[in-house]
Amino acid sequence: MTAGFEMWDYVVFIAYAILILGVGLWVSRDKDGHQKNAEDYFLASKSLPWWAIGTSLIAANISAEQFIGMSGSGFALGIAIASYEWMAALTLIIVGKYFLPIFIEKGLYTIPEFVEKRFSTNLKTILAVFWLALYIFVNLASVLYLGGLAIETIMGVDMMYAIIGLALFAAAYSLYGGLSAVAWTDVIQVVFLVLGGLITTYLALNTVSGGEGVFAGFSKVVEAAPEKFHMILEETNENYVNLPGIWVLIGGLWVANLYYWGFNQYIIQRTLAAKSLKESQKGILLAAFLKLIIPLVVVVPGIAAYVMVNDPSIMSNLGEAGMLNVPTTEQADKAYPWLLQFLPTGLKGVAFAALAAAIVSSLASMLNSTSTIFTMDIYKQYINKNADDKTTVNVGRISAAVALIIAVIVAPLLGGIDQAFQFIQEYTGIVSPGILAVFILGLFWKKTTNNAAIWGAILSIPIALALKFLPIPAFEPWMHQMGITTVLSMLVIVVMSNMQNKGADDPKGIPLTKELFKTTPLFNIGSFAIMIILTVLYGLFW
Repeated sequence: MTAGFEMWDYVVFIAYAILILGVGLWVSRDKDGHQKNAEDYFLASKSLPWWAIGTSLIAANISAEQFIGMSGSGFALGIAIASYEWMAALTLIIVGKYFLPIFIEKGLYTIPEFVEKRFSTNLKTILAVFWLALYIFVNLASVLYLGGLAIETIMGVDMMYAIIGLALFAAAYSLYGGLSAVAWTDVIQVVFLVLGGLITTYLALNTVSGGEGVFAGFSKVVEAAPEKFHMILEETNENYVNLPGIWVLIGGLWVANLYYWGFNQYIIQRTLAAKSLKESQKGILLAAFLKLIIPLVVVVPGIAAYVMVNDPSIMSNLGEAGMLNVPTTEQADKAYPWLLQFLPTGLKGVAFAALAAAIVSSLASMLNSTSTIFTMDIYKQYINKNADDKTTVNVGRISAAVALIIAVIVAPLLGGIDQAFQFIQEYTGIVSPGILAVFILGLFWKKTTNNAAIWGAILSIPIALALKFLPIPAFEPWMHQMGITTVLSMLVIVVMSNMQNKGADDPKGIPLTKELFKTTPLFNIGSFAIMIILTVLYGLFW
């Protein structure tokens, strides 16, 4: 099945592809008389302005997981899934105020590098290997799989060919240009991403209202499916196990958010490439504001698709096309690709370009960060400590290519996963609590020791698995498991640190001062504005 692509749709999409490749290759060219060095390739010469950082954070974050997976969750369980986006806005403020000042002061290339400076090379290596495995086998593979699923559903292209095409597209500019190519093309990607997403939202709501516009469509969606507009789910809701009521706001989702936005290499890397700390914090603020509108782009279309599918009069008006690949609660991830086929000629190309932009920008970011960790934390540490800049950059390119090839092979094996967004969150959540415990205590508790951190990280995995498989109803929501695992891991670290140092500060503990966390009036005002907006949103959809 194709989505009825016509000439203008192909023209729009091809123009988008040429624009991205052209800009990516142009900004990554070697300047006259200057050989690209490690800082150029991995940190974009530390020259990124705030608006490039903010848009690049969103482009790296929003991928097929959101467009396909989160729309699918919107179809299946409703607006409650938007907590991931809205709470991320608050998390970004915390990261900007309390984490970034320490990271930038230490001049980091990678998050594992911080672990080495605060703890030891051994712990850095353990976490570097873990992150490489996670990025390749979970992140890269899942984005390729969901992207391939979307292209197969929309255009009828065989999934394997779609996966290879996406991989080659991302590789074409990111492998050569490094973070500079990724970040500057992300500015364009976000324009397509938001524009295409809003067009799809408009179409879905306008269709629901019978052509009476977006606001009438939204009112009808709320009226037809009021159960889909509760941010806080009751225990009787069948989806409570994924989004356990008020605990979403005060429990385990904080673990997922703080880990992802604060200590995830492919997210935090663009903030490390800022001209200055203030520039980086302004970029964080922009990303937080953009996070507030993302549910309009990815969640609302899924809910609208649910209403359309369950309204016989709307389905009859859609005709024969409406009966193809109809999403169901069991196959919720078909919701967004199903909607795209109803867009008019030309706009369909824009919406498809938006989906491609989300997928390719995330792939490019993950590839760059995977190569950064391998090159700086494995290759230069153990294989060639004296590698010059040319060798370092080339190893970065080769390692990214190898990671991409492995992910392409693994991606088709993920077939059959429903609500992929929830799946990815749940299984990343087995390992993220221990890492979060190590970082939080390493940053803010000077008594934390290296041995305690290693044991806390290692023991967190059996603790998480035990909580996952214990037949205790109170532990069933995986967010509860994440929260409890984090607390227990921190307890292990605190007890062992006190036993080892007998209450004394660790020699590598970080000295903290009020001046270190001082932020500008602009950052403070923007942060308060975001908190007020979040309060209003949760008040409206409680």
